Amino acid sequence: MAKVTIRNNPAMEGLIDMKPNIAFAAPGGEELALQLLKPMWQSENGKGFPLVVFIQGSAWTKPNQFWQIPQLSQLAHRGFVIASVTHRSCFTDPAPAFLKDVKTAIRFLRANAAEYDIDPERVCAWGTSSGGNTALLLGMTMGDPAFETEDYADQSSCVKAVVDCFGPTDLVKMIDEQYSWMPRTDESQLWALGDRSEETYHDLLSLISPVNYVAPGRALPPFLILHGDADDVVLYEDSEALYEKLIQNGYEADFVHVTGAPHEDNFWSQELLEIIFAFIEKHI
Repeated sequence: MAKVTIRNNPAMEGLIDMKPNIAFAAPGGEELALQLLKPMWQSENGKGFPLVVFIQGSAWTKPNQFWQIPQLSQLAHRGFVIASVTHRSCFTDPAPAFLKDVKTAIRFLRANAAEYDIDPERVCAWGTSSGGNTALLLGMTMGDPAFETEDYADQSSCVKAVVDCFGPTDLVKMIDEQYSWMPRTDESQLWALGDRSEETYHDLLSLISPVNYVAPGRALPPFLILHGDADDVVLYEDSEALYEKLIQNGYEADFVHVTGAPHEDNFWSQELLEIIFAFIEKHI
């Protein structure tokens, strides 16, 4: 390379900082921590960057928070704070503990918005698989005290937009039809979700089925739903049914059909990420 001269970068434009293992709650003594990606430059006029809360799929066990960090960093470079969050495992704490934990993480981030240069008014939830189910529920249970904890009670857990990648939408159908063959034992995530009581099991699954929350006249945010038609873990048709129900009831929703895509793996592409990024940039 020939000799070149460039200027320094005092504003740190274009650079990203990762703040690992930020503890946000300790339900029952179990510490929960999130991974934070944030721009190293300052937000314009100090108003804060929009926040994307990401929930990695895990069949409702504790998520691998680092799985999508390389892809999420692309969005951070565009001027977003990204929080990859965790929650308790269904094997130790049945549903809706996972949802309560993620809502707590959102309230924690709002409570610490100034420290992390976050705009608390612009928050999007994005999840994959069980994390997609969580993201959908975040958008559909806003303001419902049944899913809130006392941590940071003065803060809101509401979101302005939701991105769902192949998340379960109808868990009663899932267990009764798609997974009817599965033994209802403590080793099954779907069985561990409930209190293991046959009388209340379906009630619990209904409670965490996003399709049951779509009704006229509710205040729901815009949704982006993405699913591959070769998914043999979560049925493509269930995501399509949720999308159609949202549209029929007058809500704003977009649907991306990924041909030949399984659950995870080659579902992902840069083209798909650009669709997600454009949706997030539009709505928050």
